[in-house]
Order: sequence, then structure tokens, then C-alpha cells
Amino acid sequence: MTGGPAKRLAVGAGALAALQLAPAVAALPALRGRLLARLDGVGPRDRVALTFDDGPDPDSTPQFLDVLADRGVRATFFLLGSMLLRSPALGRRIVAEGHEVALHGWEHRNLMLRGPADTWRDLAAGRALITAVTGRAPRFFRPPYGVLTGAALLAARRLALRPVLWTCWGRDWTGSATPDSVLATVGGGLFGGGTVLLHDSSRTAAPGAWRAGLAALPGLLDECCRRGWAVEPLGEHVRGPR
Repeated sequence: MTGGPAKRLAVGAGALAALQLAPAVAALPALRGRLLARLDGVGPRDRVALTFDDGPDPDSTPQFLDVLADRGVRATFFLLGSMLLRSPALGRRIVAEGHEVALHGWEHRNLMLRGPADTWRDLAAGRALITAVTGRAPRFFRPPYGVLTGAALLAARRLALRPVLWTCWGRDWTGSATPDSVLATVGGGLFGGGTVLLHDSSRTAAPGAWRAGLAALPGLLDECCRRGWAVEPLGEHVRGPR
């Protein structure tokens, strides 16, 4: 599931109505590019945003942090409130090492299955916990499975959160993922200005799948370096209003 560069269009009333009627459209890049161009997280062509979902996980996140520290790279970690509640010190480590924290929700549940009140509680609780634990109020929100709803967009707006998805991913949550498959899948949609999605936890995926993404990470960073692209957090990559 990859998306190319999109025109810089604001989210209009028509796009919001489309999401109200068909929330899963946000998970389909071809349609997403037309209706909600800002969601892709496209930035300057000489750089790439690196993002991770589903942590913080004490079994895996520290190993990703070690690789990033060794390479001098900073990234954005989309945290789950339920995971941060279990590992607050790890959330503080992410920030202490210069990375950006963002919201992935409280629980990893498809927002299509949640009503407006439940959606609001999920996002508000997650944002509040991230702010309290790390001292940083998240700027960005990425919904589980990349599925946005009208209720989630309204809640995000009220909470001053900008929804951002991705332009390429590694399918690194699957039980069949390997370092080579992750690199090949990311590479199929990788371009200057894009936003890469990987996972620093497998608590909501195939057990141990994170190892493939971790092993692929140095190769991904090498490829970006070879192409002359800086790798950075989303907040430095995406400018402009939320």
C-alpha cells in the first residue's frame, strides 16, 4: 500500500463527507491522494520522514532506538496509550534521545467499529497520557490500520492533532516478513519527500515480526543516504497548518 506525491490540498467539506460515508477510503492511497492529500505526509524532495507505530514496547523499542542512535537518526514514534501506560520510562527515553512522539490512539482498534464518543475518549486519553509522561504534547495522529472516520477527524481537530498516514510501508507486521521483504516493499514506494511507516512493536501483529523491520532498518537508512536524502522526524518534514 503505497502512495505517490499528491497535490497540497486542504481537507474540504466534500472530503469529510466522503469519510463519513466510507471511512476506509483513508487506507487506500490512490483515493487518499485525491481526497486528503495532506494525509500522505509529503515533504521536501531531499529528505524522508521515518515513523514507527505500535510502541513503546520494552521487548523491541530499545533495539530500534539503539540503531537510530548509532546512525545519528531521529524519527517519529506513534505511541499507543495502553503501551505507554505499561512502559512510561521508555516513552521518556524516546523523547530524551531526540525523537518525536505522536499519537496512535489508546488501543489498536479499527475506528470504524467505534462511535463518536468512544473515539473521542480514545484520542483524548492517549494525547493526555503522552503529554503527561513525556512532557511533549503530540502534534500528529495516525489511526490504527490507517482507517480514519469523520468522528476521528473531528476529535483530532478538537485536540489540535494533525492526521498523517504514510507514503510507503514495509509490511513488517506479518508473520512472513523478512529483512529482504521489508526492504523490497519499502523500496517499491520510496521517494524523496515521502513518509516511511515501520513498526517498533509486534504486540498487535504477528509475534516477533518486529525483528524483520529491525534488521531491515540499517539497509533502509543506507539507501536513503545513497540517494542523498536526510532522514528526519515527521514534525521537521511536514510544515504548515495542522
